[in-house]
Amino acid sequence: MNTNNKLELINPATGEKFRELSYHSLEEAKSKLEYAGKIQKKWKHTSIAHRIDMVEDAMDYFNKNNDDIARDITLQMGKPISQSKNEINSMLQRTEVICDLAKDALQDISPRNLEGLRRFIRREPLGVVLDIAAWNYPLLIAVNVVVPAVLAGNSVAIKHSSLTPLCSKHFEDAFRQSAAPKGLVTSLILDHPSTESIIQSNLLHHVAFTGSVAGGRKINQSAKYTFMDVGLELGGKDPAYVCEDANLESTVPSIMDGVFYNAGQSCCAVERIYVHHSLLEPFIEAALNFLNELKIGETLDNSTYMGPLAQKSGVDVVHAQLEDAKTKGANIIYHPGPIPDGDHFILPAILTNVTHKMDVMIEETFGPIVGIMGVNSDDHAIELMNDSPYGLTASVWTNDSKKAIQIGNQIDTGTFFMNRCDYLDPTLPWIGVKDSGRGCTLSALGMQQLTRPKSFYLKLS
Repeated sequence: MNTNNKLELINPATGEKFRELSYHSLEEAKSKLEYAGKIQKKWKHTSIAHRIDMVEDAMDYFNKNNDDIARDITLQMGKPISQSKNEINSMLQRTEVICDLAKDALQDISPRNLEGLRRFIRREPLGVVLDIAAWNYPLLIAVNVVVPAVLAGNSVAIKHSSLTPLCSKHFEDAFRQSAAPKGLVTSLILDHPSTESIIQSNLLHHVAFTGSVAGGRKINQSAKYTFMDVGLELGGKDPAYVCEDANLESTVPSIMDGVFYNAGQSCCAVERIYVHHSLLEPFIEAALNFLNELKIGETLDNSTYMGPLAQKSGVDVVHAQLEDAKTKGANIIYHPGPIPDGDHFILPAILTNVTHKMDVMIEETFGPIVGIMGVNSDDHAIELMNDSPYGLTASVWTNDSKKAIQIGNQIDTGTFFMNRCDYLDPTLPWIGVKDSGRGCTLSALGMQQLTRPKSFYLKLS
């Protein structure tokens, strides 16, 4: 909440203010970015091995302060404390993989040399990278940019969501307590007009944005008069298709966890499920059993699986989609409850008898509800899976990998899974198609997007 240049942090589970921060002025932000630019000019000349050491040193901060950081995440956006701790551990594991990838991804590329001639391509850092990070996975989303950017020789400014600004401060503190130079990683607390102004300044060389499609369009518009690249990771409406040979014992809990984990507040959450008609009834029965056993409760209780939604606007979207589906004939089965008091808590639900005329099967939900729809064939499933403006991930559940690849080749998506969902493998590029965004993070390819190629042509005497 923005009040008189103060950012009030509200615990969505209780509605109570627990912290107040000051926004940086535009002048302060520009000063920090100018300093980051000066630091980067020195940092770019350090070795990859040295950069890896600095990143590993910074990550010790998250190990040492695990409990406090997890609590900060939970208080800011309502994620159950056990899932906040999981996020920290996942971030540390992901960082290890990214550091290992950097050793090869950032090496010079050498074409075949001719006699008397040496040629190579160097991965040159871009400069100052602005990471506009989302609130739903405030560490995991930010680390996808921060660590690869630093390893590639850039400096980074993190402008986090107004819901989770303490997380960008943790990144700044982590690098500040390490042996890395001060200002290499900087936290910025900015309102929308100031963010737009710094994007339009000459102080940045790349912007990475994670958020809504509407937000991505605004960022893209702000950067249109510059020549820097803008990476956009936007929305999703990710489908799962359960083939007739799927093993329901393992398939159902995996898919339903992909639906309800983090209260469905994930760009790659499973938001629509297509099941071969021969398995539809047993799948729905097992899915309802999973739904009924969810523990919804106090966010600081280690046994809680689901807490509140982070934003009241998210609750409103879920209610609107449920009402739309109900008026169009859907059958809605709710969790039996109870749930804690508070207008951010919501009963998760499974919808049957759904169609693609309902918003719940077309528009992004970002909440703990899902539609389950029967299909007659693989071709029918492919048609429905592609009937979406989004394309982030898609999953197929089958024992036949050949069939899975054949289906995957026909799906408009950035990542295709077989017997897995709602997961990022840091060795693979994370990329969206259609309204899910452009550019990629993670993998060697994602790291290289934070560099530009510089050619060396040396004629030897």
